[in-house]
Amino acid sequence: MASIFQEIDLVYECNKLCGKNRCNVHSNRNQMSTKYHFEWCYIFMHKSQIQILNEFSFKRKKLYLIWKLGIYTSPVVIGILYHREYFTPEGLVSMTKFATSIGVILIISYFLRSIGRASDDTYKNFLKALQEVGQNITPLTKRNISSYDFEFYAWPVEYNLQHFKRSHKIENIIFNPMPHRNLMENLLQLPFRIAAYMAIHSFGIRLIYPGSLGIINFILDKTLIQGRTRCVEYFRGERFKIKTQDGNDLDTMFVDKRNSYPNGNMLVICCEGNAGFYEIGIMGTPLEVGYSSLGWNHPGFGGSTGIPYPSQEQNAIDAVMQFAINKLGFKVENIVIFAWSIGGFTATWAAMNYPDIKGLVLDATFDDILPLALNQMPEIIGPIVNVAIREHVNLNVAEQLLEYPGPVLLIRRSADEIISIRDGDLSSNRGNHLLKKLLWKRYPLIFDESQLRLLDEYLSVTTAQQEQMLRAREVNEAECESLLQSYASEYSKTFPFRIGETFKTVDKNKMALFLASKYMKDVKSTHCTMLPSEMFQLPWEVNVDSDYVFT
Repeated sequence: MASIFQEIDLVYECNKLCGKNRCNVHSNRNQMSTKYHFEWCYIFMHKSQIQILNEFSFKRKKLYLIWKLGIYTSPVVIGILYHREYFTPEGLVSMTKFATSIGVILIISYFLRSIGRASDDTYKNFLKALQEVGQNITPLTKRNISSYDFEFYAWPVEYNLQHFKRSHKIENIIFNPMPHRNLMENLLQLPFRIAAYMAIHSFGIRLIYPGSLGIINFILDKTLIQGRTRCVEYFRGERFKIKTQDGNDLDTMFVDKRNSYPNGNMLVICCEGNAGFYEIGIMGTPLEVGYSSLGWNHPGFGGSTGIPYPSQEQNAIDAVMQFAINKLGFKVENIVIFAWSIGGFTATWAAMNYPDIKGLVLDATFDDILPLALNQMPEIIGPIVNVAIREHVNLNVAEQLLEYPGPVLLIRRSADEIISIRDGDLSSNRGNHLLKKLLWKRYPLIFDESQLRLLDEYLSVTTAQQEQMLRAREVNEAECESLLQSYASEYSKTFPFRIGETFKTVDKNKMALFLASKYMKDVKSTHCTMLPSEMFQLPWEVNVDSDYVFT
């Protein structure tokens, strides 16, 4: 009976919000629960409010962009003004008049804007909702403020890692990228190290992560708003602000499907690429398959603050993991990490430090950023690039992946133009190196030099040709899997597997090809194409039944 009365109350509130007995949401009421019907109706009610606030936000960002462009172009502008004698007494008078006129126009504009906002009911309601949620975050105040899209700095913090006790101890594993040098080598390297430091901390980090550029965020602003709106309206997502251990704010979106889809109890945490945002990124792929999903923006991307240096990236994904476990209530073993491209760095770091996760899916990911950087830069500055990457942006994906003991699936794009050293050459895809390093670490007795050469041959051809190789070598999946199950049952599933010591070369070849086919899947597409939902799957692993009987 209580649930019936609650439903009546929700319908009453919904009618009160709509101001009528039937709306677009009401017409589809039989297709959703009353709770979600109310939430959708609330969202439709405030569509105009979101649009108005977005217009305010967009105008503010245009002024900010003009200001930044003025700063960056100031040396050129000052030179032109000096050449045209604007720094003479007469010129300074003219410039003062011009600056005064601009100042008066800005003051009048801000004054008129203030009057407009003060008389606008939507903006007054927004300020009231913002004040209420700032005083006390409750489901009601959160729902009220979620009806608006506004500058993220004003969004309330709902999870602050600085104020919560960690549920998981992080063991920082240090990979030393540069060998020990003597005094003479240090002196010879000093100019390169100075140049590398200046390059990375000025423009270099933004070349590696272009999504942190203000101009990119400005250009994509309306697209990102549309993406967020879709997450909220279509997927019933909820936006959160997370504060990391180093004080950055993270812009995140959570879509909960625990009570509506069979896969909903599994959470997929999505790590975007170097110009990817959760609003328009890979988050849509697991959502289409029915998984609960948590997207987040890199430091400096969208509403997130900071700069995507490796340390800030690590703190960001750590905060996301803690948020998923402690705030959202997911168990570590029910979390899958899904990463695209450079997102593999944060994904493998999280997998290394949270080894009990369900699995790791790496799409179009490389093993090491240095070969890709050297391939894009002039050869003459190679030494500077080497020092810059190794000392400041050492995205050591493969080294971190090798520390993770759980299930892994690598997805390779057959026409990848970004992480391939040579366009159109499958053998130059850096994902191949990631697979080879992983298999060699996990199955050292299977992969001798001859098997690694066979693996190179396998990875240099298309999917159809790979299938031909499997048939030609008479690779029997059931037989290979049975051998692995027998080993895991007798010993353990802990890597490395010591299986293969007594294998003949032909048997090692079969097992090598079988493992490669299970750990890596090919997708016929370029680097930036959205991964089809049917290609998203949980990684393969050796399953050992408790009642397994040896044969």
